[in-house]
Amino acid sequence: MSSAYVLINCDLGAEEKVITELKSVGRVKEMHGVFGAYDIIAKVEAPSSEMVRDIITSRIRRIDRIRSTLTLMGIEGQE
Repeated sequence: MSSAYVLINCDLGAEEKVITELKSVGRVKEMHGVFGAYDIIAKVEAPSSEMVRDIITSRIRRIDRIRSTLTLMGIEGQE
């Protein structure tokens, strides 16, 4: 199983809308609003790193009002 944490910046005041959209994305296991340089952190899990990458690029990054993301991919075998 591959995993990644996606740090998300969104438009001011759009955090709840983005979290609602993230809930509909399959393979997003957790999401939390956070304080600091980013607005939301989401955990993605899938059978392969290619599938994780596809979910991030084709689903998460296309959510309206997301301005930028930073992805931290887990190292398989170091979980």
